[in-house]
Amino acid sequence: MNFNCLTPSVVFQEVPNEISLCFSITGCKIGCKGCHSTELWNESYGMPLTNTNFIHWLKKYKNLITCIVFFGGEWQASALIEKLLIAKNFGLKTCLYSGQDHIDINISQHLTFLKTGRWQAKLGGLDSTTTNQVFRNLLTGEKLNHLFSQNSATKEQHYAAA
Repeated sequence: MNFNCLTPSVVFQEVPNEISLCFSITGCKIGCKGCHSTELWNESYGMPLTNTNFIHWLKKYKNLITCIVFFGGEWQASALIEKLLIAKNFGLKTCLYSGQDHIDINISQHLTFLKTGRWQAKLGGLDSTTTNQVFRNLLTGEKLNHLFSQNSATKEQHYAAA
């Protein structure tokens, strides 16, 4: 089973302390008001992400990345789980950004990191103290939202040390 995605990109901010290859999966059913990626609502948009294509991308970036991020895809659990298992076999950490509040255990058991919560402009994103969104390290259970705040002491210490 496969789904479509946009051309993946290397990202630095989506998972703290990781260099990630991000796959934006099309076919989102949530449709958050104010979504900045409405093209992801159309499941036929983008290119098919077959296992072969996915492995190609992992091999291309294997010495540059430490994590794989999926923006969505939980609506096709089997296809997503296949990709998560492949990524783990490459020694990569895994992350899912979802607008849902809860993710099926069959998916979450294969994740290192998970962002949940629908985008609500009035509440802000992960960098907001009023956000409804939660970013967790699923291996430790730790909530990591504080790492996204521009004013967090952690970031200030990081930049001061650099």
